[in-house]
Amino acid sequence: MEVKIDPSWKIALNQVFGQRFVESLFAFVEDEYTTVKVFPPTKEIFNAFNHCPIYSVKVVILGQDPYHGLGQAHGLAFSVRPGVPFPPSLSNIFKEIESDLGKPLPLNGDLTRWADQGVFLLNATLTVRAHQAGSHQKKGWEEFTDEVIRAISDQREHVVFFLWGAYAQKKSILIDANKHLILKAPHPSPLSSYRGFFGCKHFSKANEYLIANGIKPIDW
Repeated sequence: MEVKIDPSWKIALNQVFGQRFVESLFAFVEDEYTTVKVFPPTKEIFNAFNHCPIYSVKVVILGQDPYHGLGQAHGLAFSVRPGVPFPPSLSNIFKEIESDLGKPLPLNGDLTRWADQGVFLLNATLTVRAHQAGSHQKKGWEEFTDEVIRAISDQREHVVFFLWGAYAQKKSILIDANKHLILKAPHPSPLSSYRGFFGCKHFSKANEYLIANGIKPIDW
């Protein structure tokens, strides 16, 4: 599989790309794209990386799987293309921003505007079969994205990590809490959002931390 990824990530992950599990993963992914319907489109698998080079990362928001419905996933965790209705978790994210910062709900759910400011929207698994949630889990993507998180932790300073839900919070062991800010809350899914996601104020807390460290805040 040809990997089209920002050069900064190729350098940061140089030792990872040569590992056998990555070769096996990419062979699996390439075969899937040639035999079944897979999301996102191949050119958008590394969208998060291409919009947000490692030296630009200010905030990491960790998701789990890409959306598996037609026309939704485009390589950014929680994001959907313009014109696509807000999925429930994304709708709750926007509601929390409205409550936290007083910003009205946006016209669309395309979070490219965040990615271009340094918000790294990383799914633990970067591909998925159409209409089959979790179908590409445990194929190697999780090991790859764990290495991505480690690289950010090791090679950067003063990054804010949003860990929403139990799955994401397990990734805290990959992050140096002495160098970075880790913010934890329940997942924004309707199943858990009322157990502490609403009212977490992660968006204002992230900006306060960035400003305190001389870093331009995010226009959420």
